[in-house]
Amino acid sequence: MKTVFQSPVDPEFVQNPYPFYDQARACGDLVYWEDYGKIAAVSHRAVSALLKDRRFGREVPEEMRTPGPAHLAPWLAVEAHSLLEAEPPRHTRLRALVMRAFTSRAISALEPSFHDLTHSLIDAFPDQPFDLLSTFCTQVPVITICRLLGVPEDMSPSLLRWSHDMVAMYQASRTPETETAAAASSQAFTDFLIDYIEQRRSDPQDDLITRLIVAEEDGEKLSREELVATCILLLNAGHEATVHSLGNGVKTVLQNGIGPQYFAPDTIDRTVEEILRYDPPLHMFTRYAYEDIDAFGHSFKRGDEVALLLGAANRDPAIWSDPGRFDPTRAIVTNTSFGGGLHFCVGAPLARMEIRLALSTLFDRYPNLRLSAEPEYSNTYHFHGLTKLMVQI
Repeated sequence: MKTVFQSPVDPEFVQNPYPFYDQARACGDLVYWEDYGKIAAVSHRAVSALLKDRRFGREVPEEMRTPGPAHLAPWLAVEAHSLLEAEPPRHTRLRALVMRAFTSRAISALEPSFHDLTHSLIDAFPDQPFDLLSTFCTQVPVITICRLLGVPEDMSPSLLRWSHDMVAMYQASRTPETETAAAASSQAFTDFLIDYIEQRRSDPQDDLITRLIVAEEDGEKLSREELVATCILLLNAGHEATVHSLGNGVKTVLQNGIGPQYFAPDTIDRTVEEILRYDPPLHMFTRYAYEDIDAFGHSFKRGDEVALLLGAANRDPAIWSDPGRFDPTRAIVTNTSFGGGLHFCVGAPLARMEIRLALSTLFDRYPNLRLSAEPEYSNTYHFHGLTKLMVQI
């Protein structure tokens, strides 16, 4: 296995990580990423296989677990009950309960209000250059998640701040200040949800929080801690990924001169999948080996951590011809942007609906939308999203 070197906070890498991925992939299915001190899967076949291999998982092996630092206790408490960090049998129970509440019917029921939301946001666009990321790409998913959960929409600024602070813990640019903010926001978010869940217990509504409260699987319900962690996960994961997908997608479409015909009902699905493949919002997902395993020419030992580079897998020339070219006419081939296997994103149908309807409405209303400044990516790896997206009508 070859060793590769690349700082994840290097400015050139932040703006364009794909040349590094290409170089790493040329070394084989797996490389040792020195800067992370981890084995990294870089080919589509390796990433896809390891996502689905039940001998690897998200939970730290029991003998490797250590108490976290006291100053991070509120953030760690949420993580400890997160569906994203759980493995069977805990994951099986949590996901079954969540899926009973997070139904396709509930998602479909959002479409009329989502249509109204996108149009109202577009109606407010100014005539001068403006930041589409803050006025549209961010507002679409956070307001949608508020409506789905049943949380007041006027809470969205607080939810956004708490979400940004919490997910910043996964960034390569994490600092002590990041940790302080994450702990404070985790506590604030938890306190808000505990109070709000109690309101919903006494005043149930047709919303996701109420459905999570009443959801049962084999006689078991979500605990209060699991309810809080699940609501936070749905907001954080659903918002962050969709914001970056929309922002990266609009940037790519405008830079490549993609016409409005690619957002018509018979073409939009291919365009959305190509956006997700070409410049995904999450570039790394990690797993621990749960036993000694030989895979892709390497002998993993129990407890070894492997980084699955989703952004590299989505540009694999073994799967897509000329993968560095954005082509909205490509036949749809499953990409890794929503993960895979046991931890395939539970919110993927909602995210696809949001991206499809938001972009089709945007380019129907303003087919001549153009960039007014060169977009820049934020130094937030392993997330991949813009700092702003300045456009002109």
